[in-house]
Amino acid sequence: MSGQTRALMPDYLRLIALFGIVVVNVQFMAFSLLSGLATPVAETTAEMVTLWLVDGLALFKSYSLFSFMFGVGLGFLMRSAARNGHAFSKLYRNRMIGLFLFGVLHGCLFFPGDILLVYSVTGSILYLMRNWQPGRLTKLGAALVILPTLAFASFVSSPGEMPEDIVALERQVMTTGSLVETIGFRAIAYAVMSPFVLIFQGVAALGWFCLGLAAVKSGLIDNSDDPVWTRARRWCLVPGVSFSLLASWLLHVHGITAASAVLLIAAPVSTLGYLGAIAAISRPPGPVLSRFLAAGGSSLSVYLGQSIILSTVFSSYGLGLWDAVPRPQVVLIAIAVTCGLIVALVVWRSAFRLGPFEWVLRRITYAGQGGR
Repeated sequence: MSGQTRALMPDYLRLIALFGIVVVNVQFMAFSLLSGLATPVAETTAEMVTLWLVDGLALFKSYSLFSFMFGVGLGFLMRSAARNGHAFSKLYRNRMIGLFLFGVLHGCLFFPGDILLVYSVTGSILYLMRNWQPGRLTKLGAALVILPTLAFASFVSSPGEMPEDIVALERQVMTTGSLVETIGFRAIAYAVMSPFVLIFQGVAALGWFCLGLAAVKSGLIDNSDDPVWTRARRWCLVPGVSFSLLASWLLHVHGITAASAVLLIAAPVSTLGYLGAIAAISRPPGPVLSRFLAAGGSSLSVYLGQSIILSTVFSSYGLGLWDAVPRPQVVLIAIAVTCGLIVALVVWRSAFRLGPFEWVLRRITYAGQGGR
């Protein structure tokens, strides 16, 4: 979409979500992935405050924002295929194959918490709903977000203990292991985690996909002043964020693991509030901000770049900072890396239309279609 018809809200949404997702993911790159899946440990007040803010403001919400954007992306791809006379079914099939390949490589080589494989699998299911009307998509999307959230809440409220020998193996690999040993450990962790992620997060992700596609079909994504966004901001932002912060405080400060359930249940409400807030700031940008928004549009390159750089920084084959840097500094490193990637992409996009990984994905998507 270009010119005055371009939807501004997705650009702002992607840029904001990129910072949200990295401060969550880095907690599982710089510290124990296995122990962190239960309840991350904070050893100082500063670390406790960091976990409180990260989980209260970003955990489960950034993932939902990206999932919403995936549905929006499907709607835009449908528009583009219709304009250019391409066979949408082949484009979409190729795109899911590309995401699947990126996901497997990303999960095995850099970050076992990868979301791209989940998107490729559940996104293939979304294809079946591509011609649904907005109202039907919204109803199904809401159900798919709410029901698994409630089911998963009972699971996270009583997390099990990870076997000590496996945690010890993780520490040995991440602190002294070679590149091959580290990749081997990540590949095994990825293979074990992926089915659970598909079950527990994939269903909710599909719900957000449906809501994102409905936003395109209904024209909501093109109109940031629509009353729907105002209501989302008014009724969901403060309650959702307040309950999330309260639950995170009870979890990390008082050790009440049942608060994880409240944190999870409040996440969809917070996400809707964030969408309303992002709609409020989605205004035509100035020349500098427009460049940063365009770079944020290369979200795949930023997302993968975050993992490539941060996994190297904290692994033994890189700078060896795993479990050696306090959480506040870890978050600052993650934010600095993301800012650096965005600046690099600003420079890159001054010469090239697409980010490097977007270019690869586009080549896969339009293979045999004559797309460029």
